Amino acid sequence: MADVTVRPMTADDADRVLAIYQAGLDGGNASFETTAPTWTAFDAGKLAEHRFVAIDADDAVVGWVAVSPTSTRAVYAGVVEHSVYIDPAAQGRGAGRLLLGALITSTEAAGIWTIQSGVFPENAASLALHQRAGFRVIGTRERVGRHHGHWRDVILLERRSPTIT
Repeated sequence: MADVTVRPMTADDADRVLAIYQAGLDGGNASFETTAPTWTAFDAGKLAEHRFVAIDADDAVVGWVAVSPTSTRAVYAGVVEHSVYIDPAAQGRGAGRLLLGALITSTEAAGIWTIQSGVFPENAASLALHQRAGFRVIGTRERVGRHHGHWRDVILLERRSPTIT
């Protein structure tokens, strides 16, 4: 992890963020989406204050994390859904752990009490990463959507802040 650090995401990171996103989608176990959005769509759908990138010793972006609100209803203002993606060439170097740590710190400072995500059961690395970061399995949503012509299950994960009551 010594060669990976985390900083806030900026618009200058757009090309690398979207390339890493597409690489994850191309792997087949990251999302129901098949094509990364435009930067304009990405930017509009993610909360600006909770977006981070992991960079290596050469200042190259090797991963990212961002959140979206789960609802526009005021009662859910403290609940967000996150995505975390790591460049396949940089996996196993601790970038995911650093990104989730930065996200947890950022969201808790903003009064967000729940971070949730849906992960395909086949994505064992993501499930292990989330467990290490304090997420728990809420349950499995069976056959919740079709992906490349096949029904897929999604494991719903959440992390509740122990400091926000």
